[in-house]
Amino acid sequence: MVMTNLSVGPASDPARTSDAAPADAGPAVGSGPAAASGPAGISARGRRLPPNVALYVLASITISFLAASSAPTPLYAVYQAEWGFDPITTTVVFGVYAVAVLLGLLTMGKLSDHVGRRPVLLAALAAQAVSMVVFATAGGVPGLLVARIVQGLSTGAALGAIGAGMMDIDRPRGTITNAVVPGIGTATGALVSGLVVQFLPAPTHLVYLVLLAVFALQAVAVALMGETVTRKPGALASLAPEIKLPRAVRRPMLVAAPVLFAVWALAGLYGSLGPSLARQLTGSGSEVLGGMSLFVLAGVAAVSVVVLRKATTRTVMLTGILALIAGVALTLVSIRGSSATGFFVGSAIAGVGFGSGFQGGIRTVMPLARPHESSGVLSLLFVVSYLGMGVPAVVAGFLVVHAGGLTATAQEYGLAVIVLAAFALLGLVRGGRDGAAVLPGA
Repeated sequence: MVMTNLSVGPASDPARTSDAAPADAGPAVGSGPAAASGPAGISARGRRLPPNVALYVLASITISFLAASSAPTPLYAVYQAEWGFDPITTTVVFGVYAVAVLLGLLTMGKLSDHVGRRPVLLAALAAQAVSMVVFATAGGVPGLLVARIVQGLSTGAALGAIGAGMMDIDRPRGTITNAVVPGIGTATGALVSGLVVQFLPAPTHLVYLVLLAVFALQAVAVALMGETVTRKPGALASLAPEIKLPRAVRRPMLVAAPVLFAVWALAGLYGSLGPSLARQLTGSGSEVLGGMSLFVLAGVAAVSVVVLRKATTRTVMLTGILALIAGVALTLVSIRGSSATGFFVGSAIAGVGFGSGFQGGIRTVMPLARPHESSGVLSLLFVVSYLGMGVPAVVAGFLVVHAGGLTATAQEYGLAVIVLAAFALLGLVRGGRDGAAVLPGA
């Protein structure tokens, strides 16, 4: 589960892509309405998808990739029953994906600037298809780990190309689309997978085969898209990770980092242990309910991004931090009181904190980075986010088995999230910067 591409394409240089369209892609795809309504995407060698259609195709790829990342969540209980592993294994399988996405972003996030958007996307779709086959044929934990690693690397590689490609086509629409679709994908994957598992045959196979068919159709659509950048040398050099923290963003980073870590740690909890908590509180073994907690968290996060897209950065950050604290606090009270209703209401409030906190964190830092620094700064924000999603989830799995159990671990985890959010609130009040009224680059 990821909402990685919230505000800007990590690999794109918008100033360059606006005039860098190759000969076979028609006129350059730049920014603004004129570029969006122009004839870009019509190839001299044959018809290409219109820009609006291409934008929807790219958005659909983000949705399907992140739906695929959350699809195993309702299945963990099935795998655990069949193969007899403990919650530590569940969280390790979840954490491996986060690390793989991080590696994919850091090493291949800039590759599409050099070889083009379409080649990277086609390769990523092929890798996703392979991971679906591995999932569908997995006979044990090693198969799950291999599938998650392939899935994570290809997702990390693709998100940069998708984000940059959407902003190449139409910068304002691409920016807000980048912000909304990750939550839609994560929420959809968790819910649909739960429905498939509970009501359709072959639960550990069917959802992956459906996604495999979706990836095949998307590959055809990508092949019909026009390229928006020209190839340039330096592809191999671009694979070297580049993380920088310029002086101008150091203080805002101290404000943003705690809330980024906190919201992604919360997402890690819901993605790994959320189904177990939901089943324990409801007393039901329903796989739909198992995926519902992640669906609520990610779905509300996506809605909050849309609602607050024009608010000031300070307003977004304050909303995110306060909603995160309130939502997690209500969730903890509900877990202690065994209230399923309170748990889901708290998850919805925490979802506002998730979406707003991540959006606000990005907007606090990125406007201060110079164009040539943006990729490295954004990569560092992703490092903080994915460490937050992966590491605490694995620690939580260990504590469930060797410490106080599921309920105690969830409460300790939630308190840690609240403390991190409180640090972020303190930093914002003492010196937070009020940024632009819209997402960076819009």
